[in-house]
Amino acid sequence: MSYELLGITVLWIFLFGYLIVASIDFGAGFFSYVSSITGKRHIINNVIERYLSPVWEVTNVFLIFFYVGLVGFFPDAAYYYGTALLVPGSLATILLAIRGSYYAFSTYGFKNNRVYMFLYGVSGWLIPAALSTVLAVSEGGYITEQGGSITFAFGKLFTNIYPYSVILLALVSVLYISAMFLTYYAAKAEDSAALEVVRKYALFWSTPTILASLFVFYAIRGHNLDHFNNMVSNAWMFILSFLFFLIAVFCVWKRRNYGWAFACVVLQFGFAWFGYGKAHLPYVLYPYVNIHDSITNPSMATALIVVFILGLLILIPSLFLLLRLFLFDANYVKGNKTKA
Repeated sequence: MSYELLGITVLWIFLFGYLIVASIDFGAGFFSYVSSITGKRHIINNVIERYLSPVWEVTNVFLIFFYVGLVGFFPDAAYYYGTALLVPGSLATILLAIRGSYYAFSTYGFKNNRVYMFLYGVSGWLIPAALSTVLAVSEGGYITEQGGSITFAFGKLFTNIYPYSVILLALVSVLYISAMFLTYYAAKAEDSAALEVVRKYALFWSTPTILASLFVFYAIRGHNLDHFNNMVSNAWMFILSFLFFLIAVFCVWKRRNYGWAFACVVLQFGFAWFGYGKAHLPYVLYPYVNIHDSITNPSMATALIVVFILGLLILIPSLFLLLRLFLFDANYVKGNKTKA
């Protein structure tokens, strides 16, 4: 494997880690708000709080690694994406600040304030939508370079069907992934009342997720035919993704094997994510930035690969330790002890 391919693979793994961990986090916040206006907060809040308490601090580590690595491995990406990311990047930063402020205000007694809970839940739900526009931009058609200057067609971004399909998929996927995990977590906590609520959330959001995925396939066909054809060539990965989706939903529907159901959700998005990434190669930004021509010098690339692999080797065991000590500790998961 060439160092440019190894580099983009490592970055894609970090971004996939963010996709899963952040989706659980953001979706849980949204469900916490929804439960407060539907009168079910007293049922599921304990399960949600036990998850969010030890995890929210580490969610953005994956995203930071990805963006630092993207610029490090492919310096041209900063040049071309600089203008394109101005609006969605600023919006995502604002939403992250709003969401982060909730944790600070909750310490001083505002935790049950309806306005703060609304801002907390909705901001988390919208962050993936803002960040997902980067994937839409990467398909090309929005950035032009003339005379050494970059022009970004903001108007075209909002009048093209493909960005909306990606945003829609981001919105529903966050809720589906989070609901599936919370279903498993509620079962692990032996909280039958919470399990019934989040199980219904998981089943409800499963259909919109698969429909939104098909919508993305339809939209990308009209936007970037080359990429669509590459996805068709790697159809086996998306077929496996769909099969794992069916297994996950079947397990939840039959009220059994919730742990395996969530593992299938991870595999479902894993095959779809890496199938999409493989079909996107060799471009980071079509048609200006590709992994072969835009890679940094070999010595820098080698150093970055070593650092990022070491980062993975540190981050993954750390997450495992976090899960082992807190989330899936027999006493903590049942609410018998709190985070230190």
